[in-house]
Amino acid sequence: TKGFWMADTTVTQALWEVIMEENPSEFKGEDRPVENVSWEDAQTFITKMNGLKAELKLCLPTEAQWEYACRAESTTPFCWGDQMDSTLVNFDGSRPYNSGSPSEERRRTVEVKELPCNDWGLYQMHGNVWEWCQDRFGDYPAEPVIDPQGVKSGGSRVLCGGSWIDSGRRCRSAYRLHGVPSDRSNDTGFRLARGH
Repeated sequence: TKGFWMADTTVTQALWEVIMEENPSEFKGEDRPVENVSWEDAQTFITKMNGLKAELKLCLPTEAQWEYACRAESTTPFCWGDQMDSTLVNFDGSRPYNSGSPSEERRRTVEVKELPCNDWGLYQMHGNVWEWCQDRFGDYPAEPVIDPQGVKSGGSRVLCGGSWIDSGRRCRSAYRLHGVPSDRSNDTGFRLARGH
């Protein structure tokens, strides 16, 4: 019910390097997503960014914001429809979604704007890298909720979007995974948000 801003891409290695003065990524490239960053690393980056310009009030998106933005008003498994391939998503094309045709398996990240954006101008919310969300991971409530913020306690944080190494099924708009906040992996990055 509340407006929010979502970055059009995941945080790039170029932006990360300017703020953090190092680059943990395995797949190097200024315009590739920063990866090998934990939820805690993302919080450190956000704190530093907000320290430079406090009025930004940057944060990670909630899971609900992330999925809403990913779908861009679609109701299908992917923002483009019921199926996708490697011309749209960087994923393990040898493991397509729901009996789809196999496609390219890149075995690495790609530049954040290399593949098409969704109808709202957001790039690669399906595939490339998993994206950390602000929420703790837990069961959804049984009753409908408005502007959910996730569960109040728990050790894991939500990850959305799938990645370059994942099957098509894991790249769906609604697929969620969880990770320990200190975990780092070459298939995990994050996207900035404002307003929650």
